[in-house]
Amino acid sequence: MTRVVLLLVPRVHVLDLAGPAQVFATAADHGYEYQLAYVAEQEEVPTAQGLTVRATVRWPSLTPADLVVVPGWRSPTRPRTSLTAETLRRLVEHYEAGGTVASVCAGAFALGQAGLLDGRRCTTHHNLQDDLAARYPRAQVVRDVLYVVDGRVITSAGIASGIDMALHLIATRHGPAAAARVARELVVFSRRNGHEQQESALLRHRGHLSDVVHRAQDIIDANVASPLPLSALAAQCGVSERTLTRQFVRATGLTPLRYQQILRVERAEHLIGQGATVEAAARAVGFADARMLRRLRSRA
Repeated sequence: MTRVVLLLVPRVHVLDLAGPAQVFATAADHGYEYQLAYVAEQEEVPTAQGLTVRATVRWPSLTPADLVVVPGWRSPTRPRTSLTAETLRRLVEHYEAGGTVASVCAGAFALGQAGLLDGRRCTTHHNLQDDLAARYPRAQVVRDVLYVVDGRVITSAGIASGIDMALHLIATRHGPAAAARVARELVVFSRRNGHEQQESALLRHRGHLSDVVHRAQDIIDANVASPLPLSALAAQCGVSERTLTRQFVRATGLTPLRYQQILRVERAEHLIGQGATVEAAARAVGFADARMLRRLRSRA
């Protein structure tokens, strides 16, 4: 039996907590021996989303096979942790005894306060990376990735990436097929690899207020692997080619063609990370062959 202990900090994010918990609970439903425990420094733990959860203040007895996960929380200022020296000592003792510790989002700050990030590669949510690097200069903060595995210290970007991290742990302990079964049960499209970017191109270039450009992006997103002449795209958006290009560049900094290329490369990278060949990935996302994909990847 592997025990998964989730250490809760006040104003914990519900999905930071529920994502990994659901992964391991579902793995247990499939016959893998996981037992979940929720510990905190107070029995009633308020969440950032207004829900109060109950935890125990007594830590269970742990073995090196067990896992301690620190979900992230919302802080009114910088993500300082209020964990006591006793709680931090338990984290360190579990690691030093051969156990694994993991964090989701701001949970990395708890590991940093415990000294577990010193000299190690780690990550956190992209909004917190600068703070983490400044507060713990001995940590090697890896930016814009979903999760980082450095021995028995595992950190993730936060929110939904806690699910990816937990699925990785299932795959590591029980094989990719087990992780795939759990992902399917959770209706997760696929298990993302740790090196994949936190922000996809679908999100990076959507922070504008142009309805025409959003409409064009929706069309490109839905037809990313298909030929899409500028004239056809402009006609569907109800504007001229010149107007569409001008507004698209103003809103995103990219031409429609360049935006489509970025989407294609990103999706191809995902397929390659899942085991596809470069040639197969190139054709799957709409390139005639792998030469253009290789050229665009080298440019990136």
